[in-house]
Amino acid sequence: MRMKTLFASILATALISTAAAQDVKEFLGRWDMTVTPATGKPYPQWIELTDNGGKIEGKVQPRGGAWHPIVGAHVDSGKLIVDLGEARPGTDISWELTSPSAGKLTGIEKRGGDTGPTLAGMKAPSLDRPMPKKWTKPRPLFNGKDLTGWEPIGNVENNKWVARNGELVNDNPEVLGQKMRPAANIMTTEKFQDFKLHIEVNCPEGGNSGIYMRGRYELQIGTEGGKLPSHEMGAIYSWYPPPAGAENNLGKWTSYDVTLVGRHITVYRDGKLYHDNVELPGPTGGALDSNEAEPGPFYLQGDHHGVIAYRNITISVPKK
Repeated sequence: MRMKTLFASILATALISTAAAQDVKEFLGRWDMTVTPATGKPYPQWIELTDNGGKIEGKVQPRGGAWHPIVGAHVDSGKLIVDLGEARPGTDISWELTSPSAGKLTGIEKRGGDTGPTLAGMKAPSLDRPMPKKWTKPRPLFNGKDLTGWEPIGNVENNKWVARNGELVNDNPEVLGQKMRPAANIMTTEKFQDFKLHIEVNCPEGGNSGIYMRGRYELQIGTEGGKLPSHEMGAIYSWYPPPAGAENNLGKWTSYDVTLVGRHITVYRDGKLYHDNVELPGPTGGALDSNEAEPGPFYLQGDHHGVIAYRNITISVPKK
Protein backbone atom coordinates (compact mmCIF):
# COMPACT_ATOMS: atom_id res chain seq x y z
CA MET A 1 0.00 0.00 0.00
CA ARG A 2 2.83 2.36 0.88
CA MET A 3 4.47 1.70 -2.49
CA LYS A 4 1.20 2.45 -4.31
CA THR A 5 0.74 5.65 -2.34
CA LEU A 6 4.33 6.73 -3.04
CA PHE A 7 3.95 5.95 -6.75
CA ALA A 8 0.67 7.88 -6.91
CA SER A 9 2.32 10.85 -5.21
CA ILE A 10 5.26 10.81 -7.63
CA LEU A 11 2.92 10.50 -10.62
CA ALA A 12 0.76 13.39 -9.41
CA THR A 13 3.83 15.57 -8.91
CA ALA A 14 5.08 14.70 -12.40
CA LEU A 15 1.70 15.50 -13.95
CA ILE A 16 1.55 18.85 -12.15
CA SER A 17 5.11 19.68 -13.28
CA THR A 18 4.27 18.73 -16.87
CA ALA A 19 1.11 20.83 -16.84
CA ALA A 20 3.00 23.78 -15.36
CA ALA A 21 5.70 23.44 -18.03
CA GLN A 22 3.03 23.41 -20.75
CA ASP A 23 1.41 26.50 -19.21
CA VAL A 24 4.75 28.33 -19.18
CA LYS A 25 5.55 27.34 -22.76
CA GLU A 26 2.60 29.37 -24.06
CA PHE A 27 4.22 32.55 -22.74
CA LEU A 28 7.83 32.06 -23.83
CA GLY A 29 9.39 34.10 -26.63
CA ARG A 30 9.39 37.71 -27.75
CA TRP A 31 6.18 39.72 -27.61
CA ASP A 32 5.24 43.06 -29.15
CA MET A 33 2.99 44.65 -26.54
CA THR A 34 0.42 47.45 -26.68
CA VAL A 35 -0.54 49.11 -23.40
CA THR A 36 -3.90 50.90 -23.29
CA PRO A 37 -4.57 53.19 -20.31
CA ALA A 38 -8.07 54.17 -19.19
CA THR A 39 -7.42 57.65 -20.57
CA GLY A 40 -4.88 58.70 -23.16
CA LYS A 41 -3.44 56.95 -26.18
CA PRO A 42 -2.15 53.36 -26.35
CA TYR A 43 1.62 53.02 -26.33
CA PRO A 44 4.14 50.27 -27.18
CA GLN A 45 6.24 48.06 -24.96
CA TRP A 46 8.11 44.79 -25.55
CA ILE A 47 8.98 41.72 -23.51
CA GLU A 48 11.04 38.57 -23.98
CA LEU A 49 10.51 35.54 -21.73
CA THR A 50 12.81 32.51 -21.53
CA ASP A 51 12.94 29.30 -19.49
CA ASN A 52 16.30 28.82 -17.78
CA GLY A 53 16.19 25.39 -16.16
CA GLY A 54 12.64 25.84 -14.92
CA LYS A 55 13.12 29.48 -13.91
CA ILE A 56 11.38 32.12 -16.02
CA GLU A 57 13.70 34.97 -16.94
CA GLY A 58 13.22 37.88 -19.27
CA LYS A 59 13.75 41.41 -20.49
CA VAL A 60 11.21 44.20 -20.74
CA GLN A 61 11.38 47.41 -22.78
CA PRO A 62 9.32 50.15 -21.13
CA ARG A 63 7.71 53.01 -22.99
CA GLY A 64 10.90 55.06 -22.72
CA GLY A 65 14.48 54.59 -21.61
CA ALA A 66 16.43 51.33 -21.65
CA TRP A 67 15.31 47.71 -21.39
CA HIS A 68 15.85 45.97 -18.06
CA PRO A 69 15.55 42.40 -16.74
CA ILE A 70 12.31 41.30 -15.13
CA VAL A 71 12.43 40.55 -11.41
CA GLY A 72 10.69 37.20 -11.83
CA ALA A 73 7.61 35.39 -13.12
CA HIS A 74 5.41 32.44 -12.22
CA VAL A 75 2.23 30.72 -13.39
CA ASP A 76 -0.83 30.99 -11.16
CA SER A 77 -4.16 29.45 -12.21
CA GLY A 78 -3.28 29.63 -15.90
CA LYS A 79 -2.04 33.22 -15.69
CA LEU A 80 1.55 34.33 -15.95
CA ILE A 81 2.38 36.88 -13.25
CA VAL A 82 5.41 38.95 -14.28
CA ASP A 83 7.14 41.14 -11.70
CA LEU A 84 8.63 44.10 -13.60
CA GLY A 85 10.11 45.84 -10.58
CA GLU A 86 9.54 49.32 -9.18
CA ALA A 87 8.05 52.15 -11.22
CA ARG A 88 9.09 54.44 -8.39
CA PRO A 89 10.17 53.71 -4.82
CA GLY A 90 7.46 51.72 -3.07
CA THR A 91 5.34 51.06 -6.17
CA ASP A 92 5.86 47.71 -7.89
CA ILE A 93 4.60 47.00 -11.40
CA SER A 94 3.36 43.57 -12.40
CA TRP A 95 1.66 42.13 -15.46
CA GLU A 96 -1.03 39.46 -15.25
CA LEU A 97 -1.04 37.74 -18.63
CA THR A 98 -3.23 35.09 -20.25
CA SER A 99 -2.78 33.42 -23.63
CA PRO A 100 -6.26 33.13 -25.16
CA SER A 101 -4.90 31.71 -28.42
CA ALA A 102 -1.58 30.85 -30.03
CA GLY A 103 0.57 33.89 -30.66
CA LYS A 104 -1.54 36.29 -28.59
CA LEU A 105 -1.48 37.66 -25.06
CA THR A 106 -3.99 39.68 -23.08
CA GLY A 107 -3.78 40.99 -19.56
CA ILE A 108 -3.70 43.86 -17.12
CA GLU A 109 -0.99 45.92 -15.50
CA LYS A 110 -0.99 46.44 -11.74
CA ARG A 111 0.84 49.15 -9.84
CA GLY A 112 0.95 48.18 -6.21
CA GLY A 113 -2.57 46.95 -5.52
CA ASP A 114 -4.21 49.15 -8.17
CA THR A 115 -5.39 47.80 -11.51
CA GLY A 116 -4.01 49.83 -14.39
CA PRO A 117 -3.90 49.67 -18.20
CA THR A 118 -4.96 46.70 -20.30
CA LEU A 119 -2.34 44.73 -22.20
CA ALA A 120 -2.39 43.10 -25.63
CA GLY A 121 0.52 41.22 -27.15
CA MET A 122 1.39 39.61 -30.46
CA LYS A 123 4.24 37.15 -30.94
CA ALA A 124 7.07 39.16 -32.45
CA PRO A 125 7.70 38.24 -36.10
CA SER A 126 11.03 36.69 -37.07
CA LEU A 127 11.57 39.22 -39.91
CA ASP A 128 14.09 36.76 -41.34
CA ARG A 129 14.68 38.03 -44.88
CA PRO A 130 17.64 37.61 -47.26
CA MET A 131 19.76 40.59 -48.25
CA PRO A 132 18.34 42.12 -51.45
CA LYS A 133 20.52 41.63 -54.52
CA LYS A 134 19.76 45.05 -56.01
CA TRP A 135 18.83 48.45 -54.60
CA THR A 136 17.28 51.54 -56.13
CA LYS A 137 19.30 54.66 -56.79
CA PRO A 138 19.48 56.84 -53.64
CA ARG A 139 16.88 59.60 -53.53
CA PRO A 140 16.57 62.51 -51.09
CA LEU A 141 14.19 62.39 -48.13
CA PHE A 142 14.82 66.07 -47.34
CA ASN A 143 14.81 68.68 -50.11
CA GLY A 144 16.94 71.17 -48.16
CA LYS A 145 14.40 73.98 -48.64
CA ASP A 146 11.35 73.24 -46.49
CA LEU A 147 9.68 70.49 -44.45
CA THR A 148 7.91 68.84 -47.40
CA GLY A 149 7.71 65.10 -46.65
CA TRP A 150 8.14 65.64 -42.90
CA GLU A 151 5.73 66.38 -40.07
CA PRO A 152 6.22 67.22 -36.38
CA ILE A 153 4.93 64.71 -33.84
CA GLY A 154 4.68 64.61 -30.07
CA ASN A 155 4.90 68.09 -28.58
CA VAL A 156 3.78 69.75 -31.81
CA GLU A 157 2.76 72.97 -30.04
CA ASN A 158 6.48 73.48 -29.34
CA ASN A 159 7.89 72.53 -32.73
CA LYS A 160 11.46 73.79 -33.22
CA TRP A 161 12.25 72.08 -36.54
CA VAL A 162 13.16 74.34 -39.46
CA ALA A 163 14.79 74.02 -42.88
CA ARG A 164 17.81 76.32 -42.98
CA ASN A 165 20.77 76.52 -45.36
CA GLY A 166 20.11 73.05 -46.73
CA GLU A 167 19.87 71.56 -43.24
CA LEU A 168 17.03 70.12 -41.16
CA VAL A 169 17.58 71.83 -37.81
CA ASN A 170 16.06 71.35 -34.37
CA ASP A 171 16.56 74.93 -33.17
CA ASN A 172 16.19 74.13 -29.48
CA PRO A 173 19.23 75.51 -27.63
CA GLU A 174 19.76 74.58 -24.01
CA VAL A 175 19.54 77.52 -21.61
CA LEU A 176 21.63 76.96 -18.49
CA GLY A 177 19.61 77.11 -15.30
CA GLN A 178 16.30 76.99 -17.17
CA LYS A 179 14.01 73.98 -17.33
CA MET A 180 13.30 73.33 -20.98
CA ARG A 181 9.86 72.50 -22.37
CA PRO A 182 9.96 69.27 -24.40
CA ALA A 183 9.97 70.15 -28.10
CA ALA A 184 8.54 68.18 -31.02
CA ASN A 185 10.06 65.22 -32.82
CA ILE A 186 9.76 65.05 -36.60
CA MET A 187 9.03 62.10 -38.89
CA THR A 188 8.76 61.31 -42.58
CA THR A 189 5.28 61.11 -44.05
CA GLU A 190 6.47 58.10 -46.05
CA LYS A 191 6.98 54.66 -44.50
CA PHE A 192 9.66 52.10 -45.28
CA GLN A 193 10.41 48.43 -44.74
CA ASP A 194 13.98 47.44 -45.76
CA PHE A 195 16.35 50.22 -46.81
CA LYS A 196 19.78 51.78 -47.06
CA LEU A 197 19.94 55.18 -45.38
CA HIS A 198 22.62 57.86 -45.66
CA ILE A 199 22.37 60.74 -43.20
CA GLU A 200 24.75 63.40 -41.89
CA VAL A 201 24.40 65.07 -38.50
CA ASN A 202 26.06 67.79 -36.46
CA CYS A 203 25.26 67.42 -32.77
CA PRO A 204 26.75 69.93 -30.31
CA GLU A 205 28.58 68.96 -27.14
CA GLY A 206 26.00 67.83 -24.61
CA GLY A 207 23.28 67.49 -27.27
CA ASN A 208 20.95 64.51 -27.37
CA SER A 209 18.88 63.20 -30.28
CA GLY A 210 18.22 59.95 -32.11
CA ILE A 211 17.39 58.50 -35.52
CA TYR A 212 14.52 56.00 -35.38
CA MET A 213 14.33 53.37 -38.12
CA ARG A 214 10.75 52.34 -38.98
CA GLY A 215 9.86 54.56 -36.03
CA ARG A 216 10.95 51.75 -33.66
CA TYR A 217 14.73 51.28 -33.46
CA GLU A 218 16.91 54.15 -32.27
CA LEU A 219 20.41 54.96 -33.44
CA GLN A 220 21.66 57.23 -30.65
CA ILE A 221 22.85 60.70 -31.61
CA GLY A 222 24.69 62.77 -29.01
CA THR A 223 25.27 61.80 -25.41
CA GLU A 224 23.52 60.92 -22.19
CA GLY A 225 26.49 61.86 -20.03
CA GLY A 226 28.87 59.00 -20.76
CA LYS A 227 27.79 56.65 -17.96
CA LEU A 228 26.57 53.85 -20.26
CA PRO A 229 28.31 53.16 -23.60
CA SER A 230 25.03 51.82 -25.03
CA HIS A 231 23.53 55.31 -24.56
CA GLU A 232 26.26 57.18 -26.44
CA MET A 233 26.84 58.40 -29.99
CA GLY A 234 26.41 55.62 -32.53
CA ALA A 235 24.84 53.06 -30.18
CA ILE A 236 21.74 51.08 -31.03
CA TYR A 237 20.10 52.52 -27.96
CA SER A 238 20.46 50.24 -24.92
CA TRP A 239 21.08 47.14 -27.09
CA TYR A 240 24.51 47.65 -28.68
CA PRO A 241 27.23 50.17 -27.73
CA PRO A 242 29.54 51.74 -30.32
CA PRO A 243 32.90 50.00 -30.84
CA ALA A 244 35.25 50.01 -27.88
CA GLY A 245 37.29 53.20 -27.83
CA ALA A 246 34.96 55.08 -30.17
CA GLU A 247 34.70 58.76 -29.30
CA ASN A 248 31.53 60.84 -29.49
CA ASN A 249 33.31 63.57 -31.51
CA LEU A 250 30.43 65.99 -31.10
CA GLY A 251 30.30 69.49 -32.53
CA LYS A 252 31.27 68.49 -36.08
CA TRP A 253 29.60 66.88 -39.08
CA THR A 254 29.57 63.09 -39.14
CA SER A 255 27.90 60.63 -41.51
CA TYR A 256 26.00 57.39 -40.97
CA ASP A 257 25.25 54.70 -43.52
CA VAL A 258 22.62 52.28 -42.27
CA THR A 259 21.32 49.08 -43.87
CA LEU A 260 18.24 47.53 -42.27
CA VAL A 261 16.86 44.24 -43.63
CA GLY A 262 14.28 42.46 -41.50
CA ARG A 263 15.56 42.89 -37.96
CA HIS A 264 19.26 42.91 -38.87
CA ILE A 265 21.11 46.21 -39.02
CA THR A 266 24.54 47.29 -40.23
CA VAL A 267 25.86 50.76 -39.37
CA TYR A 268 28.94 52.61 -40.61
CA ARG A 269 30.00 55.95 -39.15
CA ASP A 270 32.32 57.99 -41.35
CA GLY A 271 33.22 54.76 -43.14
CA LYS A 272 34.04 52.85 -39.93
CA LEU A 273 31.98 49.76 -39.12
CA TYR A 274 30.00 50.25 -35.90
CA HIS A 275 27.43 47.41 -36.06
CA ASP A 276 27.83 44.39 -38.34
CA ASN A 277 24.49 42.81 -39.27
CA VAL A 278 23.43 42.63 -35.61
CA GLU A 279 19.95 41.50 -34.65
CA LEU A 280 17.48 44.01 -33.23
CA PRO A 281 15.72 41.99 -30.50
CA GLY A 282 12.82 44.43 -30.30
CA PRO A 283 11.83 48.11 -30.33
CA THR A 284 13.84 50.58 -28.28
CA GLY A 285 12.42 53.13 -25.86
CA GLY A 286 10.53 55.92 -27.58
CA ALA A 287 9.18 53.71 -30.38
CA LEU A 288 6.04 54.95 -32.10
CA ASP A 289 4.42 51.51 -32.03
CA SER A 290 5.23 47.83 -31.58
CA ASN A 291 3.94 46.62 -34.97
CA GLU A 292 7.29 45.19 -36.03
CA ALA A 293 5.97 43.44 -39.15
CA GLU A 294 4.77 46.75 -40.62
CA PRO A 295 6.75 49.42 -42.49
CA GLY A 296 7.35 52.61 -40.56
CA PRO A 297 8.71 56.15 -40.91
CA PHE A 298 12.03 57.64 -39.99
CA TYR A 299 11.78 59.97 -37.07
CA LEU A 300 14.31 62.31 -35.52
CA GLN A 301 14.24 63.15 -31.83
CA GLY A 302 13.78 66.80 -30.98
CA ASP A 303 12.28 66.47 -27.50
CA HIS A 304 15.64 66.68 -25.71
CA HIS A 305 17.92 69.67 -26.27
CA GLY A 306 20.64 71.12 -28.47
CA VAL A 307 20.70 72.84 -31.86
CA ILE A 308 21.08 69.61 -33.84
CA ALA A 309 21.30 69.69 -37.63
CA TYR A 310 20.79 66.94 -40.22
CA ARG A 311 21.55 67.09 -43.95
CA ASN A 312 22.04 64.95 -47.08
CA ILE A 313 19.39 62.42 -46.07
CA THR A 314 18.95 59.81 -48.82
CA ILE A 315 17.20 56.45 -49.07
CA SER A 316 17.53 53.34 -51.25
CA VAL A 317 15.06 50.46 -51.15
CA PRO A 318 15.18 46.94 -52.64
CA LYS A 319 14.50 46.77 -56.36
CA LYS A 320 11.35 44.85 -57.23
